[in-house]
Amino acid sequence: MKKLFLFIAFLIPLVAISQMVVLAQKDSKATALLDQVSKKTKSFKTLKVEFSYNMENKQAKIKESKKGTLLLQGDKYKLDIAGQIVICDGKTVWTYIKDANEVHINEVGTDEDAFTPSRLLSSYNQNYKSKMVKAKNEGEASVELIPLKGKNYTKVILTVDKEQLQVKRFIIYDKVGNVFSYVITKFSPNPSLNVNEFTFNKADYPDAEIIDMR
Repeated sequence: MKKLFLFIAFLIPLVAISQMVVLAQKDSKATALLDQVSKKTKSFKTLKVEFSYNMENKQAKIKESKKGTLLLQGDKYKLDIAGQIVICDGKTVWTYIKDANEVHINEVGTDEDAFTPSRLLSSYNQNYKSKMVKAKNEGEASVELIPLKGKNYTKVILTVDKEQLQVKRFIIYDKVGNVFSYVITKFSPNPSLNVNEFTFNKADYPDAEIIDMR
């Protein structure tokens, strides 16, 4: 589902890639960079990230742009993008789809592709090879990550600010010619977040159809 891939694509770089320590077929420079980004990212108790998203498929002549926001606290998160709101309390995932006025409820971990921060941290260590690639801008560094097997995308290019050690943007290339580009427009570490951000409140969606898929 499109909503699922958007969620996966965004969390991969911010949570998993930024926190990888051991990589299969690892490039020492790439690993050292990811170690540094990992250490800094793990020091944040909460995160708020604003980003822009572009998807392009030249063969199909498709191009679209969106903006979104991610709130993150451990395995709890709230993602707001393209008319979809995804809320997770670490155990349950609620996805509100505005156009359909539906809320889909799933358990975390019931879908092999529905990665969570904890799952990413445990699986990415063995399943990727990495290497440094040339960055476009001075002061940046880019790492190419290639999955060894079992993914629906062929590679990810992750770019970080070398001084701030923060993810700036990433590009995901999938197997059917889609290119997903994300640019982080605002990175706010340790914001004060309301605990209710990560809890679904049915009263906020009074007319929505609730579809429990557990």
